[in-house]
Amino acid sequence: MGEELGSDPGGSGRRPTIVIVDDAADVRTLVRSRLRLSGRLEVVGEGSTGVEAVDAARRHRPDLLLLDVSMPEMDGLVALPLILDVSPGTRVAMYSGFSEDGLAHRAVALGAAAFLEKSTPLERLVDQLVALLDAGPVAPVERSGPEVDERDRTVLHEHQERFREVFDDAAIGMATVTLAGQVVRANAALAALLGRRVESLVGLPYADLTGGRADLVADALAQILDGRSRVVQLEHDVTGATPPRRVMATVAPVLDSNGRPLYLFWQVQDVTAQRAAEEELRRSEARFRLLVENVEDYAIFMLSPEGLVESWNAGAQRIKGYTASEIVGRHFRTFYPPEVQEARHPEHELELALRDGHYEEEGWRVRKDGGRFWANVLITAVHDQTGRHIGFAKITRDNTERREMLEGREAAAGALAEANAQLQQAAEDQAHFLAVTAHELRTPVGVLAGTAEMLAAHADELDAEERHELLEGMGSSAARLRRLLADLLTASRLQASALELDVETVDVGALLDTAAAAARRAHPGAEIEATAEPGLLVEGDRDRLGQAVDNLVANALRHGSPPVLVWARAAGTDPDTVEIEVRDAGPGVSEEMRERLFDRFATGRSGGGTGLGLYIVRQLARSHDGEATYRPGGADGTGGSFVLTLPRSGADALG
Repeated sequence: MGEELGSDPGGSGRRPTIVIVDDAADVRTLVRSRLRLSGRLEVVGEGSTGVEAVDAARRHRPDLLLLDVSMPEMDGLVALPLILDVSPGTRVAMYSGFSEDGLAHRAVALGAAAFLEKSTPLERLVDQLVALLDAGPVAPVERSGPEVDERDRTVLHEHQERFREVFDDAAIGMATVTLAGQVVRANAALAALLGRRVESLVGLPYADLTGGRADLVADALAQILDGRSRVVQLEHDVTGATPPRRVMATVAPVLDSNGRPLYLFWQVQDVTAQRAAEEELRRSEARFRLLVENVEDYAIFMLSPEGLVESWNAGAQRIKGYTASEIVGRHFRTFYPPEVQEARHPEHELELALRDGHYEEEGWRVRKDGGRFWANVLITAVHDQTGRHIGFAKITRDNTERREMLEGREAAAGALAEANAQLQQAAEDQAHFLAVTAHELRTPVGVLAGTAEMLAAHADELDAEERHELLEGMGSSAARLRRLLADLLTASRLQASALELDVETVDVGALLDTAAAAARRAHPGAEIEATAEPGLLVEGDRDRLGQAVDNLVANALRHGSPPVLVWARAAGTDPDTVEIEVRDAGPGVSEEMRERLFDRFATGRSGGGTGLGLYIVRQLARSHDGEATYRPGGADGTGGSFVLTLPRSGADALG
């Protein structure tokens, strides 16, 4: 039901009334707003289909009705005479994106007062509508000049006909059709195909051309308008064609920017000759009669519907070893290994061939002498001209040598691919190593070089505080270089399995205090807290374990947010294990990063670092029979922590 926007004003001097009908709500809104701003017409109703247009005309009896051509349910051409029946005094202006002259003349012939294109600027549209109140029926309105309002042009442009290029000379039949199935534009090829004149097709329901199969058109329209299909094909005879002609129509919608159908594009091809040939083929003899007896590379023979061998060729004898007298009349399961026969696979092959028309596979088959060969097998169901199943054609080829060749080739290709992948990875690792090392060296080396130059050239000019700050910077950069060198050396030894451990009993609390103090020196002002349960001892290399904890703290300072909390405790589930946990207040590690978090050269979202720190932590932990893991935080991803687990010292565990 259309929307009622107002009522006719009473009294003299009332504004003329108008109803707007268009299936695009934004077009209705734009036109309604422009008419209201003009103050010359009063919009009393709206609608989006031809049915709603008729109802609005009946209820409002408007002076004017602006009517779209292509709409669902009932298009404008069908609705036009019905509107004039219920409201003879209403002057109807067709409003369309189609520019076909035949369509405009058809609309005027049906009683339209004018045919207006949607490319018309809205300022002119108001003038044209008002002019219709005092004028008689007018000829189709030609395209207007340049549009003066770019905003109006942008909105209306997508509702103009999308198929503007000239297609009259196309060899294939083409038409544009409304959403209700009315032809609004056709080319010469379609007219010739349907045996009609181009102008006679305009305004004609396409269903009238289908040889009585209007149901096909209705189903195609329903599929497109319901959104079930974007392309629909229908095949039909041509109404009144002599000689009889059959065509294939492909229907697709032209959509607006919101994905709604504006109108339909119809492409029609003559398939008369093709269907005649197919029908002749179906009537032709279907039984396979081209078994070539002298072919030796293929076993070609016929089977009865039950699977009994009925014919035999030279290739079958060469491949399988049987003569015709030995095999004809026997079931073809003879060619299969015993385990395949027991599974009734041969019978299943025939069932599939009969169901699908053919069956193909590769598998082991057995010769007369018991030897096996790898066969490619094709079984085709054979029918006579009446469609009666009369047996199967079976073609077998010995592919044993080909299989062995392919297996060897695949093995070689796999080995080559694996070697190439290893070489590629090695090259990428080397390139990454050089890049990150250069990056990490650049800043501390620059600080050292710059400070040295500064002291050499201006030492006497610097006060004590400046010299102290410069020396602290040199110390910090030197410490950074020492850490980088230690990581590189450790990573190299871990990769070469050449890392030596100086094992002793290590106080975990002291280990954490040392790491926290070093971090505070390297990062003055950083919030770092270290806590350990008293008496926790582990067996390991003090320096290597310290390096692991240093790397975890440095990682938290680099990629996380303060404060950084470090604590050690006996594992809750295993009192013989010590857990060292490092946590910060940052956002945690992204889920996609977690899988490669401890890989060599893996770097986080904040960038920086060699990507060796966490790799070294895990490898050092494992060299101490421990492990390094990431423990996610809450559901929002914050509060994650890194956990280093180590076996507790025997003396400590015993108390």
